[in-house]
Order: sequence, then C-alpha cells, then structure tokens
Amino acid sequence: MTAEGVFSIANLVAVAGWILLVAAPRNRRATTVAGAVIPLLLAALYLTLLAAHWGERRGGFSTLDGVSDLFSNEWLLLAGWVHYLAFDLFVGTWETRDALTRGISRWLVVPCLLLTFLVGPVGWLAYVLVRAIRLRSLTLEV
Repeated sequence: MTAEGVFSIANLVAVAGWILLVAAPRNRRATTVAGAVIPLLLAALYLTLLAAHWGERRGGFSTLDGVSDLFSNEWLLLAGWVHYLAFDLFVGTWETRDALTRGISRWLVVPCLLLTFLVGPVGWLAYVLVRAIRLRSLTLEV
C-alpha cells in the first residue's frame, strides 16, 4: 500500500472517531471507541511507520532544518500526521468527557471539538477558556 493510501485510511478512521464524539457523547461505547480504541490503533500505526522507516531518515529534531529534512520522507511525514490524528482525537475525547462531567453545554463544546479537529491546540485552548468561564475557575484538574 502507498503512503497516500495509508493516509486516506488513517484520516477516515480518525474522522469516524470525531463523528462519534459529536453524535453520541453520552454513549460510553462510542466514546471508548473514539477516545481509546481509535487512538490506540493510530498509535500502533505510528509505531509501525516509525519502525519500518526510521532507518531511512535524514535530519532530526534539534533544528528546524533538521525537522524539515526528517519530514522530507513521505512515510515519516505520514507518521507525524498520524501522531496528530491520535493525540487530537484523544484531547477531543477528554474535552467531551470533561464537559459531560461538568455540565457544560454541547453547544459550547462542539465548536471546540471542531477547532481541536482542525487546529489541535487552538481547540483545546478554546475548550479550556469555555470551561474556565463556565466554572469561573481556570483549574485543569481532571
């Protein structure tokens, strides 16, 4: 299979998780699939990609040029993308569960989930701000 094919499948799987979070936030099975099963599958794919292609790498993580060289390999670029898919979905699941626990309206959470899906940390920041306003506290305890 090509890197493009794996990319497409990984994206579809991640999108399925996001749909579950938005459509069935109170369904324990759905949030377990979205927040644990799918991120674990993506993590396994990430590990597989690294194991199979790490020896082909140039560059590294100590300079921006090094990171650019590292990601010039499409398989390692794909691994980086899968890393984002897994972690963003995991964070979105935390937002969903935390909002349910704290009684935060879905109408406030869904835009945060969309932002987390599209621009990761910005969505998490948005949720933390919504949570702080709703709870009148900036605490991040779980």
